[in-house]
Amino acid sequence: MRTFTILTIDDEENIRNGLADNFELEGYAVKQAADGKSGLKLVEEGGIDLVITDLRMDGISGEEVVRRLATEYPGIPVIVLTGHGSIDDATAAIKAGAFDFLTKPLDLDHLNIVVKNALRGKELAEQNRELKEKLLKSSSSNYDMIGKSSELAKVRSMIDKAGPTKANVLITGESGVGKELVAHAIHDKSSRKDKAFVVVHCAALSESLLESELFGFEKGAFTGAEAQHKGRFELADGGTIFLDEIGEINQATQVKLLRVLQEKKFERVGGEKTIEVDVRIVAATNRLLEEEVRAGHFREDLYYRLNVVRIEMPALRERKDDIPLLMHSFLREFNVENEKNIKGFDNRAKSAMLKYSWPGNIRELKNCVESAVVMCNGEEIRLEDLPNSVQLKGSEEAITIPLGITMDEAEKIIIQENLAANNGNKSKTADILGIGRKTLHRKLEEYGIQ
Repeated sequence: MRTFTILTIDDEENIRNGLADNFELEGYAVKQAADGKSGLKLVEEGGIDLVITDLRMDGISGEEVVRRLATEYPGIPVIVLTGHGSIDDATAAIKAGAFDFLTKPLDLDHLNIVVKNALRGKELAEQNRELKEKLLKSSSSNYDMIGKSSELAKVRSMIDKAGPTKANVLITGESGVGKELVAHAIHDKSSRKDKAFVVVHCAALSESLLESELFGFEKGAFTGAEAQHKGRFELADGGTIFLDEIGEINQATQVKLLRVLQEKKFERVGGEKTIEVDVRIVAATNRLLEEEVRAGHFREDLYYRLNVVRIEMPALRERKDDIPLLMHSFLREFNVENEKNIKGFDNRAKSAMLKYSWPGNIRELKNCVESAVVMCNGEEIRLEDLPNSVQLKGSEEAITIPLGITMDEAEKIIIQENLAANNGNKSKTADILGIGRKTLHRKLEEYGIQ
């Protein structure tokens, strides 16, 4: 466990010694300085977590110490002490950057509480800063997907193979499974990674607006077209364009899109000049395009042009092993965003989240964790902090065993669910399952169950 170091700066030796005795009894390491100059030198040498300084001292005053530390060492909280307390003194110290202001004679119990709060705030700020740095690094380096399941491993393998090529890619899967993340990863693996990655959400645009967004328009092409406008294909020249929900586009736009795929050419709406582009197309859909082709809603020739490489993104219920990893990843993200320090999920919450089918997939899981972080007032997210739909699963006693899995996979689910239901009590879980405690330990290790 980390031991915090407190520096006391005071020109009265008996006060310094008294404070040192008090803080050492509280488990802190203590350093002392008789004036502001020597105190600042100790801070420069490093290892100081909190400073307590007298306000009125010869040479460098306590207020100047506060001001210097606030500027040069903003992560170190400073508590100011004085025997000449006044509202003006307190206001000046706080404005200079002090954490708090206390008057002599000191109430040591109150001082200890102030110190504890200051150090807790410092620790949380450091943790949040580290988490933000990690999130920034992970978001800027690549678009890797969180998970260790075999289903996700297949997707990663296909991305690795398709990414460096020039082939068009069709990503299929339910809404919320992370199709745009796959598209980003494909672009990031390609030779075009330093060029534009342009996203078009086809379902969000009307038929007339979609065409002008994709191909641009000339001035005067329609009412309100007061200037020339470049389309998404022009903006993506040399890079990748991601057409999300490609199954939503109308027949007229499908014809123009087919020409772009075949000839790399198009005209802006209302224009006659032919524009050539070099764009890789990655498309995604939650529809079964084969059925749309048979129904006459989607052009067969366009479908084959898009479906050169097909990547099926599995639903979250098909990759249950990834749910705990995603839960904790989202927890870290929303801890930072909401300035909280929630450690994890209790067993009932975990059990409910593993039982739930997640019809909205990763998007729904992310929203669930964000909501739980907001509602949680303790160090662990409880069942009661989860949305009602997920809570209901936590109150069910049945275990769901999906069809098509192996006996080992079924046994793993049964052990996980019973262990969670018994709040991690291994003896009780072993009794319920009718096996010995040693056998349960062996199976926990074999299946990698924490």
